[in-house]
Amino acid sequence: MIQIDASHMTMSTQVKDKEAFQRLNFLYQAAHCVLAKNPENIELARFYCYTERTISKRLVLRRDPSVKRTVCKRCHCLLLPGVTSTVRQRKNRGQRRTVVRCLSCGLTKPFVNNPKYKLWSEQPEALLENQPKKDEKPVVSQKKPKEKRDAQEKCDAKQS
Repeated sequence: MIQIDASHMTMSTQVKDKEAFQRLNFLYQAAHCVLAKNPENIELARFYCYTERTISKRLVLRRDPSVKRTVCKRCHCLLLPGVTSTVRQRKNRGQRRTVVRCLSCGLTKPFVNNPKYKLWSEQPEALLENQPKKDEKPVVSQKKPKEKRDAQEKCDAKQS
């Protein structure tokens, strides 16, 4: 789900398009509720997921990877195990994979089961707090290769 907690944000870090994120969250939750109440009402859930995707594309908003994994890319159906999809564990070339298959269109999505794997959005380099400011120059390591360091020392010795 798309979650936004605006209570801990200051005015400078306020989320752009907060209402749009709230609408996306509502549509995703509505698709879940529709399938929970009546699993045969797949078309309405598909409409909600399709609308959510078109809004996020139109406003150029990034959807959370967990949301993208639960929506079929071909038919926009919400992938719920046992209701609209099947989930299988496969072993391919020594690597375990989870294969999710959409029951509406047959599209399969393989996901690698690697506990050490992190998505880019979960890595510290991806967070805005860790990005250099526009005014500041990026921090460059002061370590120089040995040859350049020796040449620099010789130049410094000749100048003094």
